[in-house]
Amino acid sequence: MANESRPCPCDIGDRFDYGGRGQEVQVEHIKAYVCKPSTSTDKAVIVIHDIFGWQLPNTRYMADMLTTNGYIAICPDCFVGQEAWKPSNDWGTFNEWLKTRNAGKIDKEVDVILKYLRDQCGAKKIGVIGFCWGGAAVQHLMLKNPHLKTGVSVYGVIRHFDDKSNLLHPTFFIFGEKDDVIPLEQVTLLEQKLKQNCKVDYEVKIYPGQTHGFVHRKREDINPQDKPYIEEGRKDMINWLNKYL
Repeated sequence: MANESRPCPCDIGDRFDYGGRGQEVQVEHIKAYVCKPSTSTDKAVIVIHDIFGWQLPNTRYMADMLTTNGYIAICPDCFVGQEAWKPSNDWGTFNEWLKTRNAGKIDKEVDVILKYLRDQCGAKKIGVIGFCWGGAAVQHLMLKNPHLKTGVSVYGVIRHFDDKSNLLHPTFFIFGEKDDVIPLEQVTLLEQKLKQNCKVDYEVKIYPGQTHGFVHRKREDINPQDKPYIEEGRKDMINWLNKYL
């Protein structure tokens, strides 16, 4: 069965039963999920989803977590109406599907969201985080978008941007030690290139024993051995944003 060949293991994670505290909005040609803190702030974070799209409850959970930490959080549909991947899809077709959803071609959408955050939400300091596909998108944005202050790339698929390391903004990279999609050799190579070329602050951190998706696709209550690393990854993400926004 072709379905047994899985180029991305994101689906092994847990799909949270979570409704979300924010609301869906239309921003020009893009749908987005927005959550705002109870007190006003000029700090915002764009949350870039994984292959399962902007409506995945796990990603909205992350956006809401950012809001409880004082940030306006917005998760736009970076696939712009194209269908997100489903675990029931034939993984044999995954690479063809991925060709039509390039993490390095979201600049137009991000510019629209930046304008919305500035004009409608009063945001002045804006960062970005992303998971898996979205983590690769974060690396792309950190290489070229002058309007973002900082980024957190959470198990971003390195091979899409493995020759690009001259980052514009402070960037935090989160990886799992046991990630089948991102071998540790790729992480080591990324670190070497960042050391050679990067002029801004960066950090690459590998979390022991963790598989792809652990920060947002594992539930602490049913993965007790992973709980400290899940919590650590989320805390590190918030601390990085607090430092640079």
